[in-house]
Amino acid sequence: MDKNAVVTGAGTGIGQATSLAMLKEGWNVYLVGRREKKLYETKKIALLKKYKGEAIIFPSDISNEDSVKELYSLVNKKYKSLDVLFNNAGISLKSNTIDKINYSDWKNVINTNINGMFLMAKYAFKTMKNQKNKGGRIINNGSISAYAPRPGSAAYTTSKHAITGLTKTISLDGRSYNIACSQIDIGNAATPMTKDFTKGIMQPNGKLLSEPVMSVSDVADAVIYISKLPLNSNVLNMTIMSNSMPFVGRG
Repeated sequence: MDKNAVVTGAGTGIGQATSLAMLKEGWNVYLVGRREKKLYETKKIALLKKYKGEAIIFPSDISNEDSVKELYSLVNKKYKSLDVLFNNAGISLKSNTIDKINYSDWKNVINTNINGMFLMAKYAFKTMKNQKNKGGRIINNGSISAYAPRPGSAAYTTSKHAITGLTKTISLDGRSYNIACSQIDIGNAATPMTKDFTKGIMQPNGKLLSEPVMSVSDVADAVIYISKLPLNSNVLNMTIMSNSMPFVGRG
């Protein structure tokens, strides 16, 4: 039986890598993101590589409830079921102390990273709860920032701490409906968001330090692993990180 998935932020970075990994496995994937051109680039790669799954483009601002509802309506009509949501899309701000963060910028981060992820999870949960083969899996992209902030990251860190609460609640509420929920916390995957890390990023001691990054394909492999588990098993939390980045202990 075909498996069907929705991936947000599917045009670049982790979302693109995971979408391609799912398509390679033969999954049908709704590619969701704000930039339609980038989504088509993901689909083009899958077509050139002759991956078995079907890629469906759906441009969307995930913080727009009407757009999210339309997405899941299309999923229901086309496939009649949803197996996995990779709730991946997120944004960040330039590093700044809290007194220098504009309220409008704060709200943009919260709107995407919390409200958008809430909406995507809400309607995925509703779909999985009511479909004929009840159940499914929601995988939220947290971050190492869900546990430990970087300097000057109040908005992003707050949003990722919130996702931990969302993940645990969905995991608990989903038990009666065979819905599993995971959080994957990623450290220094090589994406547009981390492109400057190797040049130097501010450390708690005020010094700039070049940090190593890892391949997004390693993250995609981790998401695929979680996605393939039977629904009576779950990885509630997973941390995948560049092994020598400064996080564990003192470094």
